Formats: sequence, structure tokens, C-alpha cells
Amino acid sequence: MNLKKAYFVVFLVLLIDQISKIYIKTHYVLHTGEDVFPWFQILFVENEGMAWGAEIPGAYGKIALTLFRIAAVTGIGYWLWLSVKEKASSLLIFSISLILAGAFGNILDSVFYGRIFNDSSYEVATMFSDKPYAPWFYGKVVDMFYFPIIKDYPMPDWVPLLGGKNFTFFNAIFNVADVAISTGVGLLIVFNKKAFAKKQL
Repeated sequence: MNLKKAYFVVFLVLLIDQISKIYIKTHYVLHTGEDVFPWFQILFVENEGMAWGAEIPGAYGKIALTLFRIAAVTGIGYWLWLSVKEKASSLLIFSISLILAGAFGNILDSVFYGRIFNDSSYEVATMFSDKPYAPWFYGKVVDMFYFPIIKDYPMPDWVPLLGGKNFTFFNAIFNVADVAISTGVGLLIVFNKKAFAKKQL
């Protein structure tokens, strides 16, 4: 797989990711959505950009996270370039391309969305608003895919830790960029030997 094809994968994933996020941001108020199927919902949420909505505490936590992500994407980009140069397996290059696209997609939210959009808390956001909700590098990542396959199931009292509580599976809310990252990492784990196969001399 050459660099041109790898960049096309990155561009395509980024395009789908950003179109979906902008659509959600400009059509839904925060924490609203709609049911597609009983087990699949569109639900608009925002987070600081870490897994599972976690945050880095402190006044500079968000900027530190964004700068770290930019450095990580730079490293992943170099890994992609090096893999192509060394004629690594197409599976490895494709996987890295997915990871790069996903990481870059979420960085775009963090860097630009605070300045491009107004706050979504009480109204549908406007693109290129004159009342941006955050400074540069302080934007929040848009998530929207929610698959509560089992939702609010009352667990029997005898079940350890969860007994007497309502249980939901799968509880994560994610976006196209997250899917790309997870898919890329998953391919590297499942097909590790093929992805990192040594070249025949």
C-alpha cells in the first residue's frame, strides 16, 4: 500500500467524521437525539477528548491534553510514513491510517470547535457563530453513536456489585473517529503476525 492510498484512507475517514459531527452539532441540542432502533440511538454528547469522557484536572489540563494529542498524531504520522517507506504490510499501513485519521479527527474538534460553534447546551449550535463557546484548543469532542443493547435491566439482588441496580450494556457513546481508532488497533491486535510480518529477503 503506497502513501497516496494511505492518505486517501485518512482523508475519507476524516471527511465522514467531520460531516457527521457538524451535522449533529447543527441539528441537535446537547443531550438530545433520537431512536434509530431499540438498541441504537443518536445521542449528542460532548467530552474533553479522553476515553470514557475522563478529564485532566487543573486550569491547563485541557490544553495539555490537546498538545499531547497533537504530538501523538505527529508520531503516528511519522510511523505511517516510515511503514510505507519500508514497504510494510498493507494491513499495517491501513491500520495506522485508520488510527491516524481517528486521532486527527478528534483533535480538530479540540482545536477548532470552540471557536467555530456557539454553546449547544440550550440551542442548536450555529457554525461560525459570533459567540464561540471556548478559546482555541479548548473545544470539546462531539460524540453521537449510542448502542444500549441492554438498557436499564434490573439486576437481581444476589449479583455482586451490581445487585439491585439497573444495568446497561453497551454504555459508551462514540463517533466515527473513535470507530476508526478502535478498528485500527483491533486489526493490529487480531492480525498481529500478518500486520508485522517480516519481509522476505
